[in-house]
Order: sequence, then C-alpha cells, then structure tokens
Amino acid sequence: MFRKAAVFLQMIKFEHTVFALPFAFMGALLGSVAINHELPSWAQIGWVLLAMFGARSAAMGLNRLIDRVSDAKNPRTAGRAIPAGLLKIGEVVLFILISFALLFWAAAELNPLAMKLLPIAVVMLVVYSYTKRFTWLCHVVLGLTIALAPLGGWAAVTGKVDATAMVLYITIALWVAGFDVIYSCQDVEFDTKEGLYSIPVRFGVANSLRIAQVFHIISALGYIALLLMADLGWWYIAGMLIACLILFYEHYIVSPSDLSRLQTAFFTMNGVLSIVVFSFTLIDLVVRQS
Repeated sequence: MFRKAAVFLQMIKFEHTVFALPFAFMGALLGSVAINHELPSWAQIGWVLLAMFGARSAAMGLNRLIDRVSDAKNPRTAGRAIPAGLLKIGEVVLFILISFALLFWAAAELNPLAMKLLPIAVVMLVVYSYTKRFTWLCHVVLGLTIALAPLGGWAAVTGKVDATAMVLYITIALWVAGFDVIYSCQDVEFDTKEGLYSIPVRFGVANSLRIAQVFHIISALGYIALLLMADLGWWYIAGMLIACLILFYEHYIVSPSDLSRLQTAFFTMNGVLSIVVFSFTLIDLVVRQS
C-alpha cells in the first residue's frame, strides 16, 4: 500500500506543489486583508489546502493519463508510472475522480462563488493536457490554469474577484508560462519529431528563452503593481527584490548552448521564488495587522 501511495505521489510530482500552493495562500491572504480587513481563518486555509490538493492531483493525473502514449516514446518520460506499468489506467482514473471529489467538497465548504468558478477550473484542467496537440500557446494555457490557485484562494475567502485579484492572476500566469517555456526547451527535438506544439518548436530555443524573459519581465511589473494596489509595505518590497534576483539568475544559468542546469532553473529557483514571495507577503500583512 505504501509503495503504491509513493508511486501516486511520484506521478503527480507532489514535491512540485511548492510552485502553486504558496501562491494560493498568498491570494487568500491578500484577498482577506483587502476585502475583509483581517487575516483568513484557519478553517478557510484548511479548505483552500484541500481544494489545492484535489485540483493539482486531478490535473497531474489527467496529464499523465492523456500523455501516456507520447510519454512512452520520450526517453525522458518513459519511466513515468503509466508507461512503465507501475499504475493501471483504471487506478489513475479512480484517483482522478477522487481528486475532483475533494475539490468539489472543498469548494462547497467555502462560498457560492467558489462553486460557480469550479466548472471553469475543471474545464481548464482538462483542456490544458491537449493543448500541445494544436497550439504553441500551451505554455500560456498552463500558466492561466495554475494561476487559478491564487485567484481561487482570493475568491475562496472573499466571495468576489476584483482588479487586484486579476493582476495577481496574470502575474502568476506569466511567471508559470515563462518557466514552462524554459523547461520545454529540453524536449524541442522530440516534440518536433512527434508533431507536438510548443514555443521552442515554433520559434527555436534561443528565441524561446527571450520570450520567457519577456514573460518574466511583465510578471515582475505585476508584482510592482500589486505593491501599489494592495497597499503593501517594505517587507513585500524586500521579497519582491529577492524574487526578481531569482528570476534574473534563472535566466543567467540557462542559454541556448547550455541547458545543463535547466532542472535547477526550473525546480529549485522557482520553488524558492514562490516560497520567498509568499513568506514576505505574509510577514508584511501580519505586521500591518498587528
């Protein structure tokens, strides 16, 4: 049983939760302070956590299920659970259904807006896994999907979505799209051979890294806009400066001629960035509320 659980956790890349979860909490914090003038309750945080776990588990399960044929052909992904025979298709389908059930349960416990937004989230979670088959904008679709985490966190504790929430949404969406473009550079040869779409396939690795830079520059501008719109202070500014330095370093260690440190740029740097932005935002808001 424990071995099977470990396989499921590996399938959904549980360790990559660090990318989206801090931003879901950040959305809940910013929204609650901006609209309710107080920090969110522990109960609200708990339901946001459950919703995030359900949504991300369903999304990763769907992605692995839909991509199982191409994963089996790609040497980099052939060892994943389904193509390697570690999980049966029926087991993965059951896992996806349970994950969606957790998401629905959490949304129902939060507020009516969370339930109204739920169909949009479900559609985007399903559609994303197919986008590489027909559009090189798949990275942007992924960003818009993962950025539902902070937007959902905001809506979960406020019952509304305003301009600040949308700026947060676009900021995180472009951050995700940028690092996904970088990550997909390693698969450009395989994707081209298989007729799959991506920005590296469409524009080449060198131009794709420049496009990722543009995405991240706009994302950095979004963080600055949040500083003004959410009336944040010096702690947030400190976190934002560290985040910008991380983004700069992420692009510095990757070049068209050297993708050897791509895994560091993708996982380590972006994981640190999300934790830094959330932590400094939390400190800033707690100091303001004290």
